[in-house]
Amino acid sequence: MALSSPDAALQGAARILSGLLEARTGQILSEGRAWRMETALRPVMRAHGLRDIDDLAAQVVRKRNAMLEEDVVNALLNNESSFFRDLQIFDLIHRQILPHIQEDRQDRTLRIWSAGCSTGQEAYSLAIRLRNDAARWTGWRIEILATDISSAAIEQARSGVFSQMDVQRGMGVGDLIKWFEPHGEEWRVSAELRRMIEFRQDNLFDPSAPTGEYDLLLCRNVLLYFTAERRQAVLHQLARHSHAGSVLLLGAGETVIGQGDDFVPHAEFRGGYAPKPPSPRDSGRVLRKLG
Repeated sequence: MALSSPDAALQGAARILSGLLEARTGQILSEGRAWRMETALRPVMRAHGLRDIDDLAAQVVRKRNAMLEEDVVNALLNNESSFFRDLQIFDLIHRQILPHIQEDRQDRTLRIWSAGCSTGQEAYSLAIRLRNDAARWTGWRIEILATDISSAAIEQARSGVFSQMDVQRGMGVGDLIKWFEPHGEEWRVSAELRRMIEFRQDNLFDPSAPTGEYDLLLCRNVLLYFTAERRQAVLHQLARHSHAGSVLLLGAGETVIGQGDDFVPHAEFRGGYAPKPPSPRDSGRVLRKLG
């Protein structure tokens, strides 16, 4: 059955707006997110005085309003996150990965990159675990970089302000009392934790925020939104900021298998990945050793 004219117009607008998202972020809008597009964009249309999604798409095509385009991208990005999301991953980090890194690092520096950090819960969760184990890290320099392409997500992450519903998702009462303070009807992360993390807006396909190499890299539930080619590109960027002892963690439904040659399953940490060791004939970059 042929589409009616309004339906055809709606599909055309959806293609334009999803195309903007892909061009800016590399993300492919899933079918589930596509049918919710109009709902997600209603606040944007209200803020810019636009009648409907077709009017919004027309404004995007004209390319006269950079702020409107950024608002559209922010609205369409999936910023789903929670504190201590996938608790077994944080247990793996706390009980196995970090002690392993600590044993091998002679310069007493720990560098962590949370790539695709969304609104910051992952980075704050890492900071909480580290501060709760402060005695172990006495004398260490700890650097946590958290990046995301969404300016709105990074703005919230920097503020450290979360709703009651946010803190109830994964946050223990003890940690809430210890590391948060009431902020009106919401909660704000303590200044001590906020100082531990550098939040930066950045694009994983051409990152400028990360410098040097990181011991632990987290890029969880990010790759699943990309094409195979773009997944390989992201993994290549992560590898550029890794060393021989680095550990990469992806989301539960993600893998490096079949996604290029930069990483291999980690020999010690189930669910983790290590940079692929260079072959004797490899004339490219030689990964440094820890220490």
